Amino acid sequence: MLVVSSCLAGLKVRYNGSHSLHSVIERLVIEGKAITICPELLSGFSTPREPAEIIGGNGQDVLNGKARVVEKSGRDVTDMYLDGAEKTLELVKQYKATAVILKEYSPSCGSTKIYNGDFDGSLISGDGVTSALLRKHGIEVYSERNMNQLLESMTP
Repeated sequence: MLVVSSCLAGLKVRYNGSHSLHSVIERLVIEGKAITICPELLSGFSTPREPAEIIGGNGQDVLNGKARVVEKSGRDVTDMYLDGAEKTLELVKQYKATAVILKEYSPSCGSTKIYNGDFDGSLISGDGVTSALLRKHGIEVYSERNMNQLLESMTP
């Protein structure tokens, strides 16, 4: 079983009320090979919501208390992002997921690149909070950009 970002399966849960439908991920969900999650919704955020970025580092830095997740208006939402990451980890363990595919660039789900914290569209290398926590617990994390490696390994 895989766990995938809800927005990649076509659910309108992104901060702006949109989705990021990826047809391969949608097919995995329809075929019962994947379940959807959204760490932000698990932590109590609504859709739409204000955009947020990690200030002062990446998801690993947030886990270590060295960086914060902040909305564009300046409201610190770090605790909600940590809560969503913990709840996602619980679900991944509950479903005995072999891997997760999460939305790249997100402050929760980014797995190789995230926004830089300046709200100017610039990217930096690093994980989002959920990706960092899952990796800390030995769970394989992929994005829609590098999931082919995972999917090829699943093909008989």
